[in-house]
Amino acid sequence: MNFGLVLQTDPPASRLVELARRAEEYGFSAVWTFDSPVLWQEPFVIYPLILEATRHVTVGPMVTNPRSREWPVTASLFATLNDIFGNRTICGIGRGDSAVRVIGERPTSVEQVGACIRVVRAMAQGEEVELHGASVRFPWVRGGSLPVWMAAYGPKALAVAGRDADGVILQLADPFVIEWAIGRVRAAAEEAGRDPDAITVCAAAPAYVGDDVARQRDQVRWFGGMVGNHVADLVSRYGHVSGAVPQALTAYIEGRRGYDYAHHGRTGNPDTDFVPDEIVDRFCVLGSPEAHVAKLQELQALGVSHFALYLMHDGQDATLAAYGGEIVPALSG
Repeated sequence: MNFGLVLQTDPPASRLVELARRAEEYGFSAVWTFDSPVLWQEPFVIYPLILEATRHVTVGPMVTNPRSREWPVTASLFATLNDIFGNRTICGIGRGDSAVRVIGERPTSVEQVGACIRVVRAMAQGEEVELHGASVRFPWVRGGSLPVWMAAYGPKALAVAGRDADGVILQLADPFVIEWAIGRVRAAAEEAGRDPDAITVCAAAPAYVGDDVARQRDQVRWFGGMVGNHVADLVSRYGHVSGAVPQALTAYIEGRRGYDYAHHGRTGNPDTDFVPDEIVDRFCVLGSPEAHVAKLQELQALGVSHFALYLMHDGQDATLAAYGGEIVPALSG
């Protein structure tokens, strides 16, 4: 299993660079950031700082979206970083949540995400694409490479990920839901004539190492609220009991009463009172180092090969050190 570190681009940027440098020393293979330019600083300005301070990790957004930037601009950002630092970027992409909702726009369709994946990846790799009726390519790209992973929850999004993406990002660590989602992705890949085993499966969730599990739950309860936004979209489309989406994913949001993005992804989010302890335990990775290893081994057995650790809580340094000292070595190789 490979490991990624997920950060918010809160100032100072020097703190992100230091955490990224430490993550590389601890054996992490990727450093990811949120991409919501109203809520946090611009990540593509910070990526060169991280790449300059490290030697091997890849960097990229978890996740960008097709609406915030013109697709050739997104492709050029990645291609330029790759040209300078040697193919060390990765693109996570989804329909758009915090980046678009805070400015009064709606997420795109999953088909638009699929189209964006194909265009951005091809252009970043120096290939020619048809865009707005014109044939375009970057003449300066030589040997470019850009893996694009799609964040998905619902059946349609999982199918597009299986058809178009190099990897799928499942933003939770619930074995039951992950097993269901992987099945959907692999079925879509087979239908599209792709090798299902070639699609990387990433589980992305908060992880907090320590003995005080009650405190850990309160520190990462925000994640259940964040996931709830996506689940609410699924419920509005499919209903609570349609069978299209597991009730293990949808049932808990019945008490949800809206969401304020001013607290998005932050400890103490007041819009997460509806998230019970059971959901926090299922969606996140908590407890002792041994508990983390056990849960991640369970996910690995289901097909997860990359765990992206959200580090938004008050135990950042201790958790990162525990992963470097005990958890990454136990699961790597």
